[in-house]
Amino acid sequence: MIDDVKKDASTQMGKAIEALGANLRKIRTGRAHPSLLDHVMVDYYGGAVPIGQCANVTVEDGRSLVITPWERDMVGKIEKAIMTSELGLNPNTAGTVIRITMPPLTEERRRDLAKIMRGEGESARISIRNARRDANQTLKDMVKEKMISEDDEHRGEQEIQKLTDKYVAEVEALLDAKETEIMSV
Repeated sequence: MIDDVKKDASTQMGKAIEALGANLRKIRTGRAHPSLLDHVMVDYYGGAVPIGQCANVTVEDGRSLVITPWERDMVGKIEKAIMTSELGLNPNTAGTVIRITMPPLTEERRRDLAKIMRGEGESARISIRNARRDANQTLKDMVKEKMISEDDEHRGEQEIQKLTDKYVAEVEALLDAKETEIMSV
């Protein structure tokens, strides 16, 4: 029973780490990467879809992305979606190909990105702590219903705390790696 609670908590904490990784990939560094446009939505036949579902996104060199829409009439829609996104990118259209050159980041912008990144990290830590709280509450409920003893509850809480510490350390490692990437020129 305690193993089930521990397993559920681990699953929830793992999802928090996955969400943090996805959010960190959205934060723009100086390098071009196709996943940068994953959250930019384009109007495609009446529905909003990610750019990757209506065009081919490739890296031309370290600083530019090339977007090749599958249909000619999508060029304008994709260009508009990129300009209205919060990425601060200016697409250049040449026929049916859209090129995005990544401008170098200023020192001030790097610091702002680091703050945003730290906020994402704090959200992940909160999710992990919430999973710990839920698991501990489940253990307390099991003690009340006489399904486990208080010693088992105490042992379970210690195991869940170790799990929490492990996942919080993973959050820190992800944040440190991304911060190094952002701050490098």
